[in-house]
Amino acid sequence: MFSGRSVTASGSSRPVVPVKGWILAPVLDISGHEDRDDTPSISYFPDGKRIVSGSRDRTIREWDIEQGREIKRARDVCERQVYTVRVSRDGRWVVSAGGNFMISGELKVREVETGTVRTFEGHRLVLTSINCIDISGDSTLLASGSSDGTIRIWSLETCNLVAGPFRSLNWVVGAVRFSQDSKKLTLKSNGGRCLEVWDIQSQKLLVYREGYWEPGDVPAFWTTKDTDIVTAFSFEVGAQIKTIYAFDASTLETTGAPFAGHTKIITSIALSLDCALLASAARDNTINFWAFESRQLLASFDSGSTICQLILSPNLCQLVCTTENDNSIYLYDTPPEILACIQPVPQDRTISSRSLFLTDVLIPPFSFIPLH
Repeated sequence: MFSGRSVTASGSSRPVVPVKGWILAPVLDISGHEDRDDTPSISYFPDGKRIVSGSRDRTIREWDIEQGREIKRARDVCERQVYTVRVSRDGRWVVSAGGNFMISGELKVREVETGTVRTFEGHRLVLTSINCIDISGDSTLLASGSSDGTIRIWSLETCNLVAGPFRSLNWVVGAVRFSQDSKKLTLKSNGGRCLEVWDIQSQKLLVYREGYWEPGDVPAFWTTKDTDIVTAFSFEVGAQIKTIYAFDASTLETTGAPFAGHTKIITSIALSLDCALLASAARDNTINFWAFESRQLLASFDSGSTICQLILSPNLCQLVCTTENDNSIYLYDTPPEILACIQPVPQDRTISSRSLFLTDVLIPPFSFIPLH
């Protein structure tokens, strides 16, 4: 459970969400992966009713989060450990990537409707793993980044290489992201030592910015008009990466005020598709919600443990998290007070089918419960 505290946002005219002394309770706890010390990778389907997870237990699993159960017919058993998974925005493709020690990386795509699974061949070096992937907004292209220091662009329809390999300036690739128009690609090297922007058609490096080491790989996001790139970053030697910045995509100079509020290393961020809401997690065991445009910190919740990955549902009404050294997946309902600060509350916040599954949770969804 997350216990919340109120926060003050300087220079903002909007009220801070009054969460002091309340608990945000999980509405669903998903367990099933067999490696109990592994943290699964997770991704939402566009309908918001299903998620997919991949684990070092070499399985990819699909979950019906309304019924709170695995869709076992969709399970895929892989030859190698799964490090990351991603669902395309049209819901047609599920892509997984990973590897094993002394074996080359594995990159696979499953067509959801037919169940057909195909393998991409390209990252072949021994001792190579595929650490990160992204799917273009039009669901036609796949980007993969590897510990061999390269990024490749593939056609999801044919599994053929269409661009690359691009070679990162700083060896291992830790995060990749397509621009909204699918014409550019940003990447972060493992540990955040370098942020790069590439032109896909010309296959040229357009701009880069050097940073300093961070443990883990925090993703980067493009804004809706592809003018800025948002990620956690450090500009000082030895400084913990506790701040999120927006960078001008053409120069990689910072723009606007930073998102400053965490007191320890940031482990994950998630930006909504409309760039209205930003969520972040850190080793200070907090999850923060930000109004992206105003940079206002809306609310901060104690997570009780370190969050490894967090993702927002397509309609922003849910937050799904994984925690360090834990194979469970936790689902929370976004407090309506937070949504009200950035947009009208959606009309489709129906939860009746999922709430029937809450056999171990003695509190209704969306409720705040006072701490005693």
